[in-house]
Amino acid sequence: MGGFFGTISSTECTADLFYGTDYNSHLGTRRGGMAGYNQTERAFTRSIHNLESAYFRSKFEGSLGRFAGCNSGIGVISDTDAQPIVINSHLGRFAIVTVAKIQNIDELEQMLLSENKHFAELSSGKTNQTELIALLIIQGKNFVEGIENVFNHIKGSCSMLILTEDGIIAARDKWGRTPIVIGKKDGAYAATSESTSFTNLDYQVEYYVGPGEIVKLRHDGMETLRQRNDKMQICSFLWVYYGFPTSNYEGRNVEMMRYDSGRLMGEEDQTEVDYVCGIPDSGIGMALGYAHGMKRPYQRAISKYTPTWPRSFTPVNQEMRSLVAKMKLISNKDMLQGKRILFCDDSIVRGTQLRDNVKVLFDEGAREVHMRIACPPLIYACPFIGFTSQKSKMELITRNIIQKLEGDPDKNLEKYATTDSPEYCRMVEEIRSQLGLTSLKFAKLETIVQAIGLPKCQLCTHCFDGSSCF
Repeated sequence: MGGFFGTISSTECTADLFYGTDYNSHLGTRRGGMAGYNQTERAFTRSIHNLESAYFRSKFEGSLGRFAGCNSGIGVISDTDAQPIVINSHLGRFAIVTVAKIQNIDELEQMLLSENKHFAELSSGKTNQTELIALLIIQGKNFVEGIENVFNHIKGSCSMLILTEDGIIAARDKWGRTPIVIGKKDGAYAATSESTSFTNLDYQVEYYVGPGEIVKLRHDGMETLRQRNDKMQICSFLWVYYGFPTSNYEGRNVEMMRYDSGRLMGEEDQTEVDYVCGIPDSGIGMALGYAHGMKRPYQRAISKYTPTWPRSFTPVNQEMRSLVAKMKLISNKDMLQGKRILFCDDSIVRGTQLRDNVKVLFDEGAREVHMRIACPPLIYACPFIGFTSQKSKMELITRNIIQKLEGDPDKNLEKYATTDSPEYCRMVEEIRSQLGLTSLKFAKLETIVQAIGLPKCQLCTHCFDGSSCF
């Protein structure tokens, strides 16, 4: 997916920019970048590093001196392109970062090439989508018209921060699928994907940017350049998995949502177990709520080795992904022997890692292993955001099972997505059997909607039920 942070201050902002961007590190693994603007020298500074073998802080700490004197800047943690892009155009000089997924990038590339535009930034031999977005922006007479040009042309989603010579423009995806939160403190404003970025930097949440809304930040105020759209479909998977526990989206805290969804599921679960355990990290909040709802104790039968695995994110490379899944989690054999344990986890995508983990639990003495999943089965690949569930359909364990049961991975999808339908029950039982679990239950869509606390029509649940704005 990716996340960004931007700040503008009456004084130097390098430390805030650095740490604020770092607090988005759980959202991406490939690249990190920062751009700053020194108002005194009227100069932009940019730095980009690959993050596939090291974390953001270790790559950028040594080069922070380059940003000395900057009073405004933007940073990004990305799973896609090298960012920020710095542009000189009829709109002036600016830097841009995006959190985006463009489905029709090839079509837009050909359109721009036919208009005699060119692309200077290539990522792994492909067009850099952030540069493509910048080229769409500079077709406008001003930034607002240019950003609306982006909204009108792309299929997918796009939120962005634009660092200009006199401020920062924050524009949220027209359907609001990814969030932007505005923070404020004395002499400074900031915009970020994760409100977690604000806490230790002394910013207070000031405003949640609406879908399609465009705002401009200066160190002493915020100006609305385009009003928000009436309709919103923010991704529900943010609360289930990607969001950091202390973050808020649309005023709803991630950890509170996970706890409430677990509690609601636990209250309906009559399974006889000795205790409940969360799979670190994103399953812990749900498991605490589940234990409360079931009136069972919470125990830690699995721990994450935090000294060298400080965050739990899926690497891009499949071989490394499997290694990380094995090495970062350590089971506690003394807590497992002879016990009936109910584990909570955020989702099941391929199921390969979970299958291996379940085998280890039984090998170390667990009597029963029950699994509860914080969201409904992932049936549909996501066309809107670069999430885990955007993998091709045949990478999803659900589609492989539908292929096995129906002979066609696209057959009767609506029925398989309907909780407690005969097709749904067959699919869940097959997943349980393949993973070697004693029992398996997924959250109902109604449960996560209730736990988030927003109307269903304001949430994107496409990967669960196939619903779409288009």
